[in-house]
Amino acid sequence: MQRFFVKAHQIDEAAHRIDIVGSDVNHIRNVLRMKPGEELWISDGQEKEYHCQIEEVLEDEIRLHILYAQQPEYELPSRIYLFQGLPKADKMELIIQKTVELGISGIIPVDMKRCVVKLDEKKSQKKLARWQQIAESAAKQSKRMLIPEIHPVVSVKEAAAFAGRLDVMLLPYEMAGGMEKTREIIRQIRPGQSIGIFIGPEGGFEESEVALLEEAGAKVITLGKRILRTETAGMALLSVLMFHLEQE
Repeated sequence: MQRFFVKAHQIDEAAHRIDIVGSDVNHIRNVLRMKPGEELWISDGQEKEYHCQIEEVLEDEIRLHILYAQQPEYELPSRIYLFQGLPKADKMELIIQKTVELGISGIIPVDMKRCVVKLDEKKSQKKLARWQQIAESAAKQSKRMLIPEIHPVVSVKEAAAFAGRLDVMLLPYEMAGGMEKTREIIRQIRPGQSIGIFIGPEGGFEESEVALLEEAGAKVITLGKRILRTETAGMALLSVLMFHLEQE
């Protein structure tokens, strides 16, 4: 069943009504060709979802009747943020799509020393809009209750300051060893703690960047004996955290 996101002001629970406006109107009417009587899910972008039936399909609005509301526990019990070194080509799109499916709360692109891609302000704004659309599509597909935010590109220093406010900072590093130490670090993470994951670009981290992030509180860990691509590493660690944090 199709899922869409709305703002709180579009929901009138007392009247059992939700009004869809904006680009989703065209998608529902002209792409999906949905008709009155068909049903869909609406998320308020927080913790509640609504099972609805289409009442009217208008030119610039879709009017829905709320059949019932519920508060499912689809989200991970911890907020997890991915600090991703800017990768080449369209790899960022894949990273966003798959990490949103796995439960990421937000993605912060980071301009690191070994990043090949350099975005000027105009390109950055265009990319950011595209990346946010991908996050929204992935959130709809995977039954997320919220749309993860894709933040503007930041420097490593800015990323360290952002992550310094989180409870746990993890930095997978190809030079790190000791799988048992990594297991122990993961075991100590508790549901409810906020977590940051730092992933380097194709060329990896420079030692000065690792030192800066360690000083900010990052725990250097290993993901095993194999070298993972930048688009794989974040997904691998996020999958481990997902299984660790979801107790039921």
